[in-house]
Amino acid sequence: MTIPPVALHAAAERFGTPLYVYDAAELDAALARVRAAFGEARVYYAMKANPNLTLLRRLQAAGVGFECVSPGELARAEAVGAAGERILVNGPAKSSAEYAVGARLGATFIIDRVEEVGLLPANSRALVRVNPALEVSTHDHLATGAAGSKFGVTLAQAPRVLDALREAGHTALGLHVHIGSAIRDAHDFTAAFGRLSELRAETGPLAVLDAGGGWGLDADLAGIAAEAWATAQAFGAQLWVEPGRYLVARAGTLLTRVVGTKTTGRNFCLVDAGMTELLRPMLYGALHPVTPLWDGPDAGVWDIAGPACESGDLLARDVALPQPTRGALLAIGEAGAYGAAMGSNYLTRPRPAEALYDQGNGDGAEWTLIRRRETPQDVWAAELPG
Repeated sequence: MTIPPVALHAAAERFGTPLYVYDAAELDAALARVRAAFGEARVYYAMKANPNLTLLRRLQAAGVGFECVSPGELARAEAVGAAGERILVNGPAKSSAEYAVGARLGATFIIDRVEEVGLLPANSRALVRVNPALEVSTHDHLATGAAGSKFGVTLAQAPRVLDALREAGHTALGLHVHIGSAIRDAHDFTAAFGRLSELRAETGPLAVLDAGGGWGLDADLAGIAAEAWATAQAFGAQLWVEPGRYLVARAGTLLTRVVGTKTTGRNFCLVDAGMTELLRPMLYGALHPVTPLWDGPDAGVWDIAGPACESGDLLARDVALPQPTRGALLAIGEAGAYGAAMGSNYLTRPRPAEALYDQGNGDGAEWTLIRRRETPQDVWAAELPG
């Protein structure tokens, strides 16, 4: 993140906290890194990582397509002007609405199970998602290519599903593989691509190999790209990729203010953001860097605790901090993916505002509000009077 501390303080004062802020320069830089590594591969953004319309429009303008896994995400893709080959429809349990909207938009469908062949709209374009049955280096909830996960068809089924698509009058473009998110060991991709390559003798040449995403934030993209391209070339295929977290995680920061401190068996720094704003630590055991935006010598080690009446409502553990004081500002980093996107209204907590920092927007205004803070009335607006 390149946003200076003075600008973070200004945003917190202007928009309040908790607050999600995004660095346009880092978003652009992440996309540039993907394109430098993967070359001519077609890039689709996995929208579930962060579906804010302003970010989607920026990616759309940069020529990125979208991987959508719900009717709402399809609606967002259409709202920013995406259509046709710029949209992928994925997911293990697609609704009738998703098939219908995908067909209307001319999207490509990613087949997740055999019976989907009979559910596709006529004359669809489709990829077949293959589960390579691998144990991978990530949290169990993030592993989508394990033998026991709910995603994809087996290696043995894949050639038959391709044939079934052709027999039903669809265009069977090729294969898709995605083994999970936040993969720590790049060798997991080597193993997955290797298992796909074994299918070449049965499938023959294919038009497309979609290598998914899931790369860790510090991954060797060039190395992963080289292996993905080698696999694609084995099929004579064009390469597609679907980065989500990689594109937006480091662009996003959650700003939160200290409410107070307490000591029980541990030291707690209490803040105004918690599991309703950033669920990843509780859900995945995710570790996010924490930066105090106030000066002073380290005054101990603290757990960063949110306001929910839940023992698991911790944003970080064992963080060295200067003495926290009420109103001091903390920055929770690498929060641009699955942060605001997974925010909830649990405890009737309004979801926070979101703001974009862009020094290159040309009008001299560095900050743009891209989502207003909800009110309690917004939270219950859909509820009917008793």
